[in-house]
Amino acid sequence: MLDTGDVGVFLGMDVGKTAHHGHGPMPAGKKVFDKPMPNSEPKLRAAFDKLKTKFGTVLVIVDQPASTGALPLTVARDAGCEVAYLPGLAMRRITGLYPGEAKTDAKDAAVIADAARTMPHTLRSRELTDEITAELTVLTGFGQDLAAEATRTSNRIRGLLTPFHPSLERVPGPRLDHPAVTWLLERCGSPAALRKAGRRRLAEAIRPKAPRMALRLADDISDAPGEQTVIVPGTGTPDIVIPSLAASLAAVHDQRRALEAQISTLLEAHPLHPALTSMPGAGIRTAAALPVTAGDGTGFPSAAHLASHARLTPTTKSSGTPIHGEHAPRGGNRQLKRAMFLSAFACMNAGPASRTYYDRQRARGTTHSQALLRLARQRISVLFAMLRDGTFYESPNPAITLAA
Repeated sequence: MLDTGDVGVFLGMDVGKTAHHGHGPMPAGKKVFDKPMPNSEPKLRAAFDKLKTKFGTVLVIVDQPASTGALPLTVARDAGCEVAYLPGLAMRRITGLYPGEAKTDAKDAAVIADAARTMPHTLRSRELTDEITAELTVLTGFGQDLAAEATRTSNRIRGLLTPFHPSLERVPGPRLDHPAVTWLLERCGSPAALRKAGRRRLAEAIRPKAPRMALRLADDISDAPGEQTVIVPGTGTPDIVIPSLAASLAAVHDQRRALEAQISTLLEAHPLHPALTSMPGAGIRTAAALPVTAGDGTGFPSAAHLASHARLTPTTKSSGTPIHGEHAPRGGNRQLKRAMFLSAFACMNAGPASRTYYDRQRARGTTHSQALLRLARQRISVLFAMLRDGTFYESPNPAITLAA
């Protein structure tokens, strides 16, 4: 919890694109500031300096620290103010405690400031972000956008093939992330075009991009159109749409590969890179997710706090005698949870200790996803210990792990 004992003014800011609204009460609740603040460094710095001169320590709080709140926090820190942020979920819950249904910038700023003044435990510290972490934040965010676009385009292609030729969709559908498949669909995106190309020409076209799977993929694609003798009305439509979608998907995949190389190069310069990549199953996504979402881990008192931030700590829901079981927490960071989940899945074949832990969880009756989440939670504890002690990963003895 942040120490707010010496704060003279709690300046809550509802940030916006062109202007922010600031609301500043003193510790006793007296309002000393309440007006819009233009989103420019000179105006923001003048307001911060004036408040510091009159009231001493100023704590600046926003609810969107990584987007429109980035400039106010940076200027506030440079002006000598303390900075923090109120998580969005806490903001929504606290807003419900205040009367009225109106939603204005002034009200939101007042809620943020009052929450900081009366409930400092709801705040999160905002440490100074170094240049590498700031660049990783932008690149990983762009990578998430590209991943979502690739999924959307792949689903669109499969959705077009399924109603007209489901047997053909089952061949390239699961392989749309392979450049040879998107290249082929870009040039022969319809059942008629694939049938016309023939087995030999398909294999020759695929071989430069996929030497090992060329014959098998050509055989599967050639056999699929022959399974369906009827022509579904509208079959000619995919001939126009699918090549265009395949070209778009190939471009997105190229962007993702180039972006992953940039993230990898940038990550190698980060001081946490050697420790993070020493864990089995910790690839670029996991290694980049931790500095972006949790910093260096020093902001969390224990591994349980870091696990809660990653949404890997189950919460019990009960009322009276009924117990409704354990559920995933609503708060936390989804990006970190996904990275740890994928890392747990990847490490299944990377080390015997992880596989032993997973098998033990399955033997207790848990599902595949539940066992992976528990493995991810266990890896969070190991990761926290590595960051705390400044050590690399050391593989435990599987026999000791099994007996534990």
